[in-house]
Amino acid sequence: MADGDDFFDEMHGYGNEVRAPYQAFHQLLSEINPARLKRQSHKAEEFFRRTGITFNVYGEADAEERLIPFDLLPRIISAKEWRMLTKGIEQRIKALNAFLHDIYHRQEILRAGRVPAALILENEAFLSQMVGVDPPGGIYTHIVGTDLVRTGPNEFFVLEDNARTPSGVSYMLENRETMLKMFPELFSRVGVETISDYPSLLRKALAASAPAACTGKPTIAVLTPGIHNSAYYEHAFLADQMGVELVEGHDLKVVDGRICMRTTCGFEPIDVIYRRVDDEYLDPLNFNPDSLLGVPGIFDIYRAGGVTITNAPGTGISDDKALYSYMPDIIEFYTGQKPLLKNVETWRCSEPSSLQYVLDNLSDLVVKEVHGSGGYGMLVGPAASKAELEAFRKKLEAKPGNYIAQPTLALSTVPILTDAGLAPRHVDLRPFVLVSPQSIDVVPGGLTRVAMEAGSLVVNSSQGGGTKDTWVLSDE
Repeated sequence: MADGDDFFDEMHGYGNEVRAPYQAFHQLLSEINPARLKRQSHKAEEFFRRTGITFNVYGEADAEERLIPFDLLPRIISAKEWRMLTKGIEQRIKALNAFLHDIYHRQEILRAGRVPAALILENEAFLSQMVGVDPPGGIYTHIVGTDLVRTGPNEFFVLEDNARTPSGVSYMLENRETMLKMFPELFSRVGVETISDYPSLLRKALAASAPAACTGKPTIAVLTPGIHNSAYYEHAFLADQMGVELVEGHDLKVVDGRICMRTTCGFEPIDVIYRRVDDEYLDPLNFNPDSLLGVPGIFDIYRAGGVTITNAPGTGISDDKALYSYMPDIIEFYTGQKPLLKNVETWRCSEPSSLQYVLDNLSDLVVKEVHGSGGYGMLVGPAASKAELEAFRKKLEAKPGNYIAQPTLALSTVPILTDAGLAPRHVDLRPFVLVSPQSIDVVPGGLTRVAMEAGSLVVNSSQGGGTKDTWVLSDE
């Protein structure tokens, strides 16, 4: 699929005129020497390398650490566009939290037939151990990354919800820091909303969700699987930025009905754990008995109200891509409103008629695993070879319930800097949302992921994608 006039370009629209959100930046860009742009691009890469902003790719023999490509040209969103997106995201997050509380309590949406009971109760991400458990403050999804795509001037779609352990916020923050270092003059001439307060907002949201057992200032820690995890840099970065401890499972244990952390003064209680360990590995006594990453007994302490785990165990079911197709019904059921942000049309391959349609139109569709992430296990039909299509056809026929399919959207493009000059590339956007019992904060920006190859629709870093700074303008 080649870039061209059929795609909405966020700087130029469908023609050559510069759209209003980009006009001030476009003027400044014309004043910057192209040679300086290239020099600063190389400096940015060195900055990322020195800082250690890397990630690992699972399943590769060498498992080497990689830099995520960073493009210097920001993606710009107007204040008006951002207000519209924020309202839609807030509505969606409220519905997700209500849905999670319901399926782990009265299950009214299942009894009403709005969502098939089997899709929930037979789902591997549904934790039966969470039934009847009330998380502190009633919040399940404290940190959410909502993936959005754009197809036109006023056309935004939610691509997927990430409420299990959403990642990427460290890249959002480091991208902004890098831009401030490379081109400080741009920010003095273009009004851009700040995102630097994210760590303090995160800490505030976590502290506000402390359990009943907390009697003073909440003690917070980030629980990481360890240095071999692909997102370890982010875990360490966020702990450092919040001024809290970074811990691994072996640093924690149950003492007198609390989860306690090893310190130089002995074991001290923790009130809130921002976990980056998946449910299965969180507690070997309650989940996977072979796990060496979690804390024996932590789920029992959580269930008794002795610690807050964010995000709550069992939230991963809201990331299920088959469940995603029911989100319009879920939003309407719990809010009484139509969705403000659209879903992408989705075919559930578990349904015979949908499966047949997908098999008949495989070369035109994007097919995804219902529990997949990171761009793995998916097929982009228009970019696939005949052999790849046939191989995927066999996977679909063997386990149709493992997949959903969607149309190949005409994703918007934004310019990136190449050796030949500026060139359009497809993007998506992951805004980050912080939820506490008192508020929902949508950070004004987010992580823009960009396909670095011409015509590619795959933006995931594990598949060769890069990132950009995202500017939300502070005025019209």
